[in-house]
Amino acid sequence: MKSLIAGNWKMNGLSAASAEIKALITKFAGSAPDDRDVLICPPATLLMAFASSFSDEGFEFGGQDCHANASGAHTGDISAEMLADAGAAYVIVGHSERRADHAETDAQVKAKADAALNAGLSPIVCVGETREEREAGKALDVVAAQLDGSLPQTPSAFVIAYEPVWAIGTGLTPTIDDIAEMHAHIRNKTRADIRVLYGGSVKPANAQEILAVKDVNGALVGGASLKADDFYGIISAAPGDV
Repeated sequence: MKSLIAGNWKMNGLSAASAEIKALITKFAGSAPDDRDVLICPPATLLMAFASSFSDEGFEFGGQDCHANASGAHTGDISAEMLADAGAAYVIVGHSERRADHAETDAQVKAKADAALNAGLSPIVCVGETREEREAGKALDVVAAQLDGSLPQTPSAFVIAYEPVWAIGTGLTPTIDDIAEMHAHIRNKTRADIRVLYGGSVKPANAQEILAVKDVNGALVGGASLKADDFYGIISAAPGDV
């Protein structure tokens, strides 16, 4: 399977940010590399415009969250069907910022993942431990419980992203041995054909070392995906088939 390098723009970006995607396309001489998948998850306000303008260059686009229902009285929410209609191929669910800021439970994350699959999207299901949980020696158990409660029941293609909560946006990263241990743990609890991404302060300087770890099938990138130079460096560091 191909590596997947996914950029999560979070709540960043106005229409002028299309210049960064254009710059990324220029760096790749007009199209994304064929031997790895490149995904950008911009704010919902930009999704349709970006997908319609840049999908032909080989880039894929996704949402940052979705509601578990296909429609209804849910002011401010976006369904998986709406994301698909706007040109999304993926959607992130269960990101630690959603779990913490919106008190999302494993059951809610699972419902969103199932909704994404029903809409034809590939959910990227996020899991990860806090610093306190890791220091208490509970990291493997915490992630195992999240996997048990959050993964969709439908035996279809989905992606798992391991993001240690304490490493997101902090500049801190686990040791290579810690990453290898957790990804092997996740692989043992899932199927061999499921891509498992690493996320948490991934940047050009550490991408090659992280992406070379066994069972790391790509990266979920936050702040570094907002700038073409940084995102290009990470994409270029990724192996092709993994």
